[in-house]
Amino acid sequence: MFKRILFISDHGDPLAPLGGEQAGGQNNYVKQLALALEKKGNQVDVITHWANPESPQVEKFGNSCRVIRIAAGYRKYVPKNEMLQILPSFYKEIRETISIPSYDIVHSHYWLSGLIGSYIKAEYNIPWIHTNHSLGIAKEQATGILEPIRLSAEEMILTSADAIVATTKNEEQLINNFVINPSPISIIAIGVHPAFRPKKRQQLQQITTPYFAFAGRLQTTKGIYTLVKAFKGLVESQGINPLTKLIIAGGDSSCINSITKLPRDIKLRSAIQGLENKIEFIGARSQNQLATLFHHAAAVIVPSFYESFGMVAAEAQACGRPVIASKVGGLSNIVKDRITGLHIQKANVADLTQAMKTILTNPNYAEKLGKKAATFANIEFS
Repeated sequence: MFKRILFISDHGDPLAPLGGEQAGGQNNYVKQLALALEKKGNQVDVITHWANPESPQVEKFGNSCRVIRIAAGYRKYVPKNEMLQILPSFYKEIRETISIPSYDIVHSHYWLSGLIGSYIKAEYNIPWIHTNHSLGIAKEQATGILEPIRLSAEEMILTSADAIVATTKNEEQLINNFVINPSPISIIAIGVHPAFRPKKRQQLQQITTPYFAFAGRLQTTKGIYTLVKAFKGLVESQGINPLTKLIIAGGDSSCINSITKLPRDIKLRSAIQGLENKIEFIGARSQNQLATLFHHAAAVIVPSFYESFGMVAAEAQACGRPVIASKVGGLSNIVKDRITGLHIQKANVADLTQAMKTILTNPNYAEKLGKKAATFANIEFS
């Protein structure tokens, strides 16, 4: 039955290039879910902040999906940790731009959008679904950073929405431990794009320079500094191929020098000092480009401090590659230790160095992990 569905993804524009400051798993999730709902005969509009002034206010994707951008007085990039203050203006402009009562369902993404979802529910009583993408309590446990306003908002959202979509069993448990009597929860794993499918090894060009791959924002909580330190330890190890490289995808043009392929950030430049010829920063990449990157990697590394799901890990496994991942949040469910990849302790440099060495010096074992990863991903993340 045809439905008009309104997505709220205030800081996650589904058409923004992936790998930018606020363009990662949530953006891709919102886009792919909208397209999947469209295939079932529905029409989806996505409300997001007008972060790029060069983008049109209304932009179509798929056959009938649309992105509708709201400035809220700031037609420019606004960090998500500053967006709370513009939410009243954001909601006011939504009401002036679209006819909210014309929608059958509202689906909010992340807690800031969840607040908008709660406003719509209170004023129009439209069925409201919420997906967290990340939780403040998970961030607090991983980093020690306490965000009382966010925690209070998430408690309200998780008990007020008509339905909650969790992406892993770990997230469901986290919600049940965080709030009393949460709204009904459905666990629905995130699917991967068809570009991420295994290729027969003979179809791949012969790789003479082995490499590890990372894809994500160049932030401390994504484990980028842990990764660089661990790779340095690997390079200094005995018995590994001296040509081994680390290829890092993520960060927009403002983060990466297009000529040197090195980060502009002074702290990160300092961290890779001495490894400039062994680490390559390739910037944001499309899904097809990431799939190619993953297909040829010895392993894909996801050293995050916390993840609700871990999209990169699912995509890499779908390509038939083993994943080395922190045993945190959704990654503890997405990657099966010593079956589809290897778990490491969060922020443990020595642990990550050893895991990379294990993959590099045991190619048959790595291939075995990769084959099981592809089978697992095909079942769980289709």
